[in-house]
Amino acid sequence: MLLLRDTRFSRTRRVITKKRLLISAILLGLLGSNSAFASLSPEANALYQKACALEYKEEYSNAIQTLLQAIYLNPNEAMLYTKLAGLYADTQDYDTALKAYKKAMELKPTDAFIYISIGGIYENKGDYKEALLYYQQAQKIFPDYKFNYLNIANAQYMSKDYKTAIKNYEYFLSIYPEHFEARENLANSYLLENDVNKAITEFASLYKKNPEDFNSYGNYGIALYKTKDYKKSIDFLQKELEKNPTNLSCRVTLALCYQALEENEKALAQYVAIFEQEPALNVIRFDYANLLADMQQNEEAIKQYKLYIEKYPDNGYAYKNLGMVLKRENQIDEAVKNFELALAKNTSDPEMKKALAESYHIQKNYEKAIQGYNEILLTETNNYDLKLNKALALHAWGKYPAAIDAYMELLKIKPSEEVSKNLTAALLTQAKIYYDGNDLAKALPYFEKASAIDKENSYPLYMMARIYRAQDDTQKAGEYYEKAISLSPSNFDYSNEYAEFITEAYNKEVNEKPIEEITAPIETTSSADDNISLVTVTFEDENAPKTEVDKQYQKLLTAADKSYKNKEFDAALLTYKEALGLNPTDEKTLLKIGNVYRSQHDNKNASSYYKKAILTDINYADAWFNLGLVYAEEKNTPEAIKAFKKVVDIDPAYSYAYFALGIAYESQGNNQEAIKNYQSFLQYSDDSNTMSLVREKLNVLQ
Repeated sequence: MLLLRDTRFSRTRRVITKKRLLISAILLGLLGSNSAFASLSPEANALYQKACALEYKEEYSNAIQTLLQAIYLNPNEAMLYTKLAGLYADTQDYDTALKAYKKAMELKPTDAFIYISIGGIYENKGDYKEALLYYQQAQKIFPDYKFNYLNIANAQYMSKDYKTAIKNYEYFLSIYPEHFEARENLANSYLLENDVNKAITEFASLYKKNPEDFNSYGNYGIALYKTKDYKKSIDFLQKELEKNPTNLSCRVTLALCYQALEENEKALAQYVAIFEQEPALNVIRFDYANLLADMQQNEEAIKQYKLYIEKYPDNGYAYKNLGMVLKRENQIDEAVKNFELALAKNTSDPEMKKALAESYHIQKNYEKAIQGYNEILLTETNNYDLKLNKALALHAWGKYPAAIDAYMELLKIKPSEEVSKNLTAALLTQAKIYYDGNDLAKALPYFEKASAIDKENSYPLYMMARIYRAQDDTQKAGEYYEKAISLSPSNFDYSNEYAEFITEAYNKEVNEKPIEEITAPIETTSSADDNISLVTVTFEDENAPKTEVDKQYQKLLTAADKSYKNKEFDAALLTYKEALGLNPTDEKTLLKIGNVYRSQHDNKNASSYYKKAILTDINYADAWFNLGLVYAEEKNTPEAIKAFKKVVDIDPAYSYAYFALGIAYESQGNNQEAIKNYQSFLQYSDDSNTMSLVREKLNVLQ
């Protein structure tokens, strides 16, 4: 940030110089007026007095010519040269004035005030080091002249030796504590030496005592800015700019104050004014670019950062901030380049390290991204977002076991649907890698974990079925095929493969099972409710077989139907399954096999075949109905209700499904739904006996 220089100071010094020259002449007169004038000839004395009168009238040229005549008469009189030098100084002919003072110094080398006057000339010429030498020489000659400490302090101030200037200002003010200008310059010196609190104390005291003559509004405002007292700083900076609207230091500081207070529009207005006044003021472009970035003016911010870097290529923070904006603009390659430049200049912080790691991640440079995440996690051990990013990078990089461990650690910290999905995906990918490599033993636990996490995902169940099938575990293979299909009934790949599996398993079962294991028929029992019977199916004449296979198939079904009707269930079962071998995906045969098992009280196998029938034809209402009856008998009322509802979804006029729903809801105590379904039964049924029963139920429930 630019620091305000006291431009008033140099103007004050010129005023002081005039006063000093007068004081010097007066003191010379007081110290030895009689001896001084006694050495002048009467003619020279008259010319001297005339020159003084002309000086009073500000006729400096005539006064100089008159003094030169006096010097011609008395060439060795120091006072004449001192007076002449003062006149040349009044006309700002400093070089000639110096020659005159130095001649006076030769004639009177112990006159401290001649040295002070010479110092004043050098100070007005801007040669502060030379001025300081003469002031210090005067101090050696006349140490009791305390006012000279102010001259010395001022020269040191202008030479930027603020620390020494402060000591001399403080000493001078210990003698002259009310000297306003000395105290003001002391405050400025404190500020320039970065002793901000002392500067503010001095400025505040000066402003309070004499607000009318106070001139250091700008420096006071800058000091307040340095202590982050932005609102008060703004007040004084605005006062300075009212007096001096071209004061760049004040305007820059005012912009920074507004920026710090997030009054961005006001800050922007100040920057615009600054660059209108000084387009090449590149030193502030970094702060300007930061403001633009905060205001989401990314394109202009990028431009200003680059202009700044052209002039100040060693500022690592400029590369860092430019990288941040480039990343926000999705210019990832450029962002990475600038982040790396910032690091090369030893400019880093956690925010940038994270941004760089994320940028590598976006670039798909997963190795560097993970290195970056690991480095930050050494200090930010509980940073959840970083751990998540690391897990995602590992996943994308194909390091699935490591990604799985990382996801599981995240889920221990807190539940997350997204993390669970990613974990499932990683498990399934790794499982598939093992599966494709024919390492089924390693693949299985990964599929199991995936299924346990995502219970609605049919894919891991399907793959587990395939693994068990490959391992000749027919029971588990069938179980997992059924589970997969129940979750994704419209996936025909599952259904077709399952049908193949059923055929394969059936053929194997027929080939391995001895005929003598078939036992005599057992009696059939009633269904879950005496009024609800299993749905059976028969072939009509129009479906008569046409091919030899069809004829054989029909013959087997006819024999099986006869056995079933005669309650010869084992014989019926054997014959149905033999028929199924000729047509493994016939849903009606699957339904009949389910009915046989149901009649044998084997609900497990019954439900399995009903489900197989459903898999073959998802809209097979009779299979859904019989499956619902099995659930009802096993007291699994919620699943029974789902099955019966599926029936009426498929066939809204399926009256017995409404009857079954009425019974199920009534068993749950849900009389309202029971009544509703009983009424639907009456609407669609023509079964007079059951209708009478339903009306009795309605009378009780209503």
